[in-house]
Amino acid sequence: MSAHPKSVCVYCGSRDGAAPAYAEAAKATGEMLAANGWRLVYGAGDVGLMGRVANAVQAAGGKTFGVIPTHLMDWEVGKRDLDTFVVTETMHERKKVMFMNADAIVVLPGGAGSLDEFFEALTWRQLKLHIKPLILLNTEGFWDPLRDLLVHVVDEGFAGDDILSFVQVAEDIADLEAKLKAVL
Repeated sequence: MSAHPKSVCVYCGSRDGAAPAYAEAAKATGEMLAANGWRLVYGAGDVGLMGRVANAVQAAGGKTFGVIPTHLMDWEVGKRDLDTFVVTETMHERKKVMFMNADAIVVLPGGAGSLDEFFEALTWRQLKLHIKPLILLNTEGFWDPLRDLLVHVVDEGFAGDDILSFVQVAEDIADLEAKLKAVL
């Protein structure tokens, strides 16, 4: 095993969402990361799915690395009891620090911020700026419309077929764990 544990960046909502399955999947994701010895890299919030993932990692004895910009410290309730807690000046810095400290990226259900993070990582992959795995956890079919949109983008000639191969989809936690084990 390498001297440094593998790290998984999790992008997800700062809200719980409408379906109880989203919160359950966030907790299970955290437990799975800790069970495999993978460090969580995330947005350092203690609310919504973000907080659920981090609290589950901590409860299971896992390592955490959180990054939050100063303007979100109150709104997202900056979680200061993490193993590593980084405060940035801007959202751009936050995303860069999170991305640079991760070996793989997992996207749970979330809103505009999660979509922004996903599309930035996907764009960087398309531009050959990285080769990190990008995995959507498709809880309750949440990401089905996004998958359809990506196919539509390709079908309409705005991206090559290769963009579809840059995104893996995990249908449940066991599938997510298997996909991460295959790439980490």
